Amino acid sequence: MTDPTSQTNEPLFSFSISEDFSMSVELGAWVAPAVLALAAGGLIWLWFRGRIGLGSFELDSAGIGIGDTNVSFKPNRTDRQIAYAIWVELSTRKVGLAIDPEHDVISEVYDSWYSFFGVTRDLIKEVPAHKLKSKGTRAIVRASVQVLNEGLRPHLTQWQARYRRWYEATLKDDDIRDPQSVQQEFPKYDDLVKDLLEINAKLIEYRKAMYQLATGDPESIIAIDEEIMD
Repeated sequence: MTDPTSQTNEPLFSFSISEDFSMSVELGAWVAPAVLALAAGGLIWLWFRGRIGLGSFELDSAGIGIGDTNVSFKPNRTDRQIAYAIWVELSTRKVGLAIDPEHDVISEVYDSWYSFFGVTRDLIKEVPAHKLKSKGTRAIVRASVQVLNEGLRPHLTQWQARYRRWYEATLKDDDIRDPQSVQQEFPKYDDLVKDLLEINAKLIEYRKAMYQLATGDPESIIAIDEEIMD
């Protein structure tokens, strides 16, 4: 039976020098695991404190179709939280996902865009003013405002009211066919859909950028998209 006092008498470490002057250090049996555990705990604590984690991130305005400027910064916790909230909104509405005019109902797409506009505006308003001292936070807020004002707003202003009025009036006279068939008869359907898909492409890139900013892992969004589509 092992003597319970033998472990307490074991040295924390031993140090020796050989005849060729090479040095070696041996840790006690319980010291190495304790050191590793402390190191792991310290790394986890620092990560949650936001002191380590994502490296430098570049927000490419041209990549999401809202300008031609690139802003590089090191995201902090606020930046990642804002990006994650925006990504969730883009991923749970018909906003940041690919639109299929053959199967999606345009009026429902507009409903999602309108809701996203309001939610994002409120999210930006909730960012404390002192947080805007951060270069990254300013860049995210600015990009989000541009997506709303230079992406969604022009299309909605040009098309939404005209289309909805026509669509609602047409449905009253034709309650048999499916909405997808009816919407294709809109007088400027091709022009509307072309613009719709161009904005959709920008929003998809915006969604990808927010995901990368929030997680630091641009590749895993592919698997998430596959799960959403399934």
